Amino acid sequence: MQRPATSSVKSAISGGVHLSVKHDSGHKHVSGEAVYVDDIPEPPGTLQIYIALSQRAHARITRLDVAAVKAYPGVVCVATAEDIPGVNDVSPFKGDDPMFADGLVEYHGQSLFAVAADSIAVAREAAKRAIVEYEDLPAIIDIDAAMEAGSLLEPPYAFGRGDPDAAIAAAPHKVEGRIYIGGQEHFYLEGQAAFAVPGEDEDVTVYCSSQHPTEIQHKVAHVLGIPNHAVTVEMRRMGGGFGGKESQGNLPAAAAALVAKLTGRPAKCVYDRDDDMVLTGKRHDFRIDYRVGFDADGVIAGIDYVQAVRCGMSYDLSPAIADRAMFHADNTYYLANARITSYRCKTHTVSNTAFRGFGGPQGMVAMERVIDHIAHALGKDPLEVRRANFYDHFLAKPAVARNLTPYHQTIEDCVIQDIVDELVETSSYAARRAEIRAWNAKSPILKRGIALTPVKFGISFTNTMMNQAGALVHVYTDGSIALNHGGTEMGQGLNIKVAQVVAEEFQVDLDRVKITATHTGKVPNTSPTAASSGSDLNGMAARNACLAIKERLVAFLAERHQCAGSDIAFLPNRVRVKGEELPFDTVIGDAYRARVHLSAAGYYATPKIHWDRAAGKGRPFFYFAYGAAVSEVAIDTLTGENRILRADILHDVGKSLNPVIDLGQIEGGYVQGAGWLTTEELVWDDKGRLRTHAPSTYKIPACSDRPIDMRVSLWEKGRNVEETIYRSKAVGEPPLMLGISVLMALSDAVASTANYAVYPALDAPATPERILMAVERVKAAGGRA
Repeated sequence: MQRPATSSVKSAISGGVHLSVKHDSGHKHVSGEAVYVDDIPEPPGTLQIYIALSQRAHARITRLDVAAVKAYPGVVCVATAEDIPGVNDVSPFKGDDPMFADGLVEYHGQSLFAVAADSIAVAREAAKRAIVEYEDLPAIIDIDAAMEAGSLLEPPYAFGRGDPDAAIAAAPHKVEGRIYIGGQEHFYLEGQAAFAVPGEDEDVTVYCSSQHPTEIQHKVAHVLGIPNHAVTVEMRRMGGGFGGKESQGNLPAAAAALVAKLTGRPAKCVYDRDDDMVLTGKRHDFRIDYRVGFDADGVIAGIDYVQAVRCGMSYDLSPAIADRAMFHADNTYYLANARITSYRCKTHTVSNTAFRGFGGPQGMVAMERVIDHIAHALGKDPLEVRRANFYDHFLAKPAVARNLTPYHQTIEDCVIQDIVDELVETSSYAARRAEIRAWNAKSPILKRGIALTPVKFGISFTNTMMNQAGALVHVYTDGSIALNHGGTEMGQGLNIKVAQVVAEEFQVDLDRVKITATHTGKVPNTSPTAASSGSDLNGMAARNACLAIKERLVAFLAERHQCAGSDIAFLPNRVRVKGEELPFDTVIGDAYRARVHLSAAGYYATPKIHWDRAAGKGRPFFYFAYGAAVSEVAIDTLTGENRILRADILHDVGKSLNPVIDLGQIEGGYVQGAGWLTTEELVWDDKGRLRTHAPSTYKIPACSDRPIDMRVSLWEKGRNVEETIYRSKAVGEPPLMLGISVLMALSDAVASTANYAVYPALDAPATPERILMAVERVKAAGGRA
């Protein structure tokens, strides 16, 4: 069947692709009208659930007595591991994360049991009546202790290419070092939340705040011992996710469903902020060692990385996260001889989990540290070293190609040279760097720094099977359209983008398209909204559903009007059949009366990708997103306090589906990345207690922490070389890594305290305390103490 033509006129419909359209719920977010899980009206008799937490990091439970909890006035149900009818596990894949501890606790704050009462206050108070006795066991808290003890979840994993040892040995210049990179709390505005309503027989419906409704469905069924078809999960929106709601929502959803089935009453489990921060995983912290050899121009001859990552007490998603850190150890740079080794450390802390970038940012930070270290050793501008090591431009035809990654994927779309060249010009990088150095020479207390760092981020789930999506599109007889897809909306604008795709395909105004909640009963077997793939996957699935309906309409019209399919074109809010133009509504009504099916399920699977983990070779990514940022900072050398003075950002989103949404993602990603590397510090004490578990002790960026002068642009020449949805590129995760430029700029400012003679080796997060200690260390080493 010949596919119908679509008009290229963009101004004639409101809300097609490549237009800046406001977020569909933006006005509801700011007015308080948006309905989240905790806002859903509660049926009479709804129970509130409190999760009781372990007070030990590593211990055997010798006694757990909840009799007094059950007897407390207002308590309806107390559920322990013994009350689980199915399997006591809420892990995403490994089966090693018990819903409730059963004889052993492995982190301070692990869930012990659930209390359901008429109010959360009663449930919380009743939980205090439990008698819990422990036999303490040795606890391993951090990476250094785990590496010393050999405490690993699995054997070390390595891949690479060439002979890095020989290349390093033969290189005329060498440096080596170590960088510690801290974790990060997601700090989504809406905490973990789930609301379960029991149905007849085995059925239960769960409303939840989750990036992965299908996993919630599976885990609830797993815990209850029932088939997946008995569990329906609905998710309209999240108040932020950032990866923290990919697997971490399994426990509250399973708890709510368990209580609902045990009592026959609706049940809700909503964490408060302190409990949320204690119970849920974070971004993984890393310790990365490097050895590198290079020539007089800074071109890397060989590099050897050792990445050690704190995974926590169970697997969660750590293997894939650690793998992605390895995949991004090159960033935008060609490494002819490289070895990357990863140690996945088991510690007695909460299992770390997905966070925007999924390990990629940590790998990139170490690579940018390496580049800066090389530049310092050679007395060069780091930008010069960066340019010397870039992968080949995709249009270049050199005699010797420099476009193969350490995991043997050929880079076919590199445009980082174009982006950096344009940003250097628009940001006045060279002039500002010279001016800053002159200013620092005259300023003994306040110092400024500047850095330009690039980003190359791989797009696709590295677990190939997850690169698939479904969508369901209904066209009603009045010409209105209902859209459902497997992605989830967490504020990033996925729903409006997919709705724009549907409006574009049918050439109708956007207000005709109704966005509906993600629902496991409508689109089954979905992948999580993660890996920056939401628009790529779900947009294509929705488009394919629209194309299926359009093909039926074309066949109907061609038969009725005795013309060829090529004579039919969808125009703004109408359809042209030969010389006649018919209103869209009329076409739909006529088609219905002619018994044309006006509903379709669309499906999409990402092509070309494959990965052989055992061999360390393949094409794990469909394409790469590129960008670059220039950050300028100032530090106070007496206190370590600092500010971001200016940020210039140029980012490639291909042909943007919605420029204003993409700009918002870039701005937010940069600030979140800067926060991770500066103010956001997670601190555990020697007993394994998280001490930074509230806004009073954990500092996310505030409005006043954003750059005083922030200039963000989409790269206008961007166009995906791969056939993605309207040639756009993913924008969810890549911008976070633009914040790496802040850490490198702070390092530049610290180096100035000894006239750039000593390399600062600044770890992250670069808190005021850490900056102050680095200043003192650099001054002492440079003879300026």
